[in-house]
Amino acid sequence: PALARLLTERAAAAGGCFSLGLSGGSLVGILARELPPAAASAQPGRWLLAFCDERLVPPEHPESTAGAYGVS
Repeated sequence: PALARLLTERAAAAGGCFSLGLSGGSLVGILARELPPAAASAQPGRWLLAFCDERLVPPEHPESTAGAYGVS
């Protein structure tokens, strides 16, 4: 919850576009569980999300960071 709060606070403080680099591993589970409720009042349309360690595999591959986040 603390990470989700920090991200939404930083996004609000950014004012305009907020950029966030997402890595894989255990972070996927943490953010998938905690970020949506914390960001419910945020302006997610102003968020730019990028995958930091994406592998050159299709989203359905087990090593795909994008696939782990549910992006196809």
